[in-house]
Amino acid sequence: MPERCEVAIVGAGPAGISAACILADHGVQTVVLERGEFPGAKNISGGVLYGHDLARILPDFAEQGCPVERNIVESRIWYASNEGGYSLSYRDRIFEEEKRHNVFSVARARFDRWFADQAGRKGALIVCSTVVTDLLRDEKGRVRGVRTDRPEGDLEADVVLLADGINSPLAAQTGFRPEPDPGHVALAVKEIIELSEETVNERFNVSQGDGVTIEILGGVTQGMNGVGALYTNKKSLSLVIGGNLQDFADLKLKPYELMESFKGHPMVKPLIRDGEPREYMAHWLPEAGYEHLPKLCGDGFLIAGDSGFLFNALHREGSNMAMVSGELAARTILEARQAGDFSRAKLEDYPGRLEDSFILKDLKKYRRFPGFLQKHKELFTVVPELSRMAGREMLSVDGVPKKAKQQAIWKRIKRQLSVIGLLRLLFAGIRSVK
Repeated sequence: MPERCEVAIVGAGPAGISAACILADHGVQTVVLERGEFPGAKNISGGVLYGHDLARILPDFAEQGCPVERNIVESRIWYASNEGGYSLSYRDRIFEEEKRHNVFSVARARFDRWFADQAGRKGALIVCSTVVTDLLRDEKGRVRGVRTDRPEGDLEADVVLLADGINSPLAAQTGFRPEPDPGHVALAVKEIIELSEETVNERFNVSQGDGVTIEILGGVTQGMNGVGALYTNKKSLSLVIGGNLQDFADLKLKPYELMESFKGHPMVKPLIRDGEPREYMAHWLPEAGYEHLPKLCGDGFLIAGDSGFLFNALHREGSNMAMVSGELAARTILEARQAGDFSRAKLEDYPGRLEDSFILKDLKKYRRFPGFLQKHKELFTVVPELSRMAGREMLSVDGVPKKAKQQAIWKRIKRQLSVIGLLRLLFAGIRSVK
């Protein structure tokens, strides 16, 4: 590892490597420090990649052999109780034929290694198995590099990009952002279920190479503010479920028990039947929202991706925000380099770029949504059960007149939620996404 570089990047995830690719393309001496044994060893997500945003970094990613699993042609949303649920799906020919705005399922360990290799080929130096323990500062407090756990491991730099995720080891030591409140973080667990490629194609009604994503809301999180998901890979399925970290603590739920219950749900169980569990992992997700974003730059440093709480909780978008924030951070660094000025005043162009992009526009639009979910736990308890009762009642052919069924449904709704309560919930939900 050199003693000095122009840009030091902490973290070899999508944000850090996106920045490294842009900087290396412009001949900037860039070092990426990754605590895992290899890029992707510590990086976990639900498992999707956004082609539009990757193309901003690597326009020829398909030609370069980007290791995607499946091209997502259909998206489904389930609203489920413990015993059943509703399904809404959307499939479009454009996702099969043109692939202009597609989402792809990926295995992060494979993708992140490939992505880092692209940055390495451009000239960035990727240094793995290296933990950044502190930031180096001058007498005025300006960041001037990083301290690592290597012998004589100080690395001086003109500017540092912090992209080491929500569970950042630097947070407490440096104070570059506050430790996340448990109520602003989700804990998600993921299990890989191995199935044959033919079985995946048949169960999800897709052609070879195409796939489906399913987002699952409601009672599957056992009363917690959370969500489940299922993603199709070439020869496996990714099952993901999680909830608010504070809820886990309050309800004393164990993540592995939540996953086992999820796997036994009547809508999930048939899809994973005869599958072999191969991997199990856990991950934090930043769900603080726009109102709790940390300062994203200062004298000599910038923050990108999950490190900066850049995550859209409603649409479950994180890797695209990481890639684009990494790119925008790199473009800000290029301008600061040309001006020879890495002060906060100059690096403030970075938050401005984020404001002009979809990232902060979306986070601002949905700034009330995390609080809405946390406040209205009935969305994960009472409402799913009432929805199940209504669906079962109306679809059961048992000789009872439909009018009597409707009266029974409304009677139970008014007893458990009330019409006014339902209207207030609807109004609050609409307001949270305006």
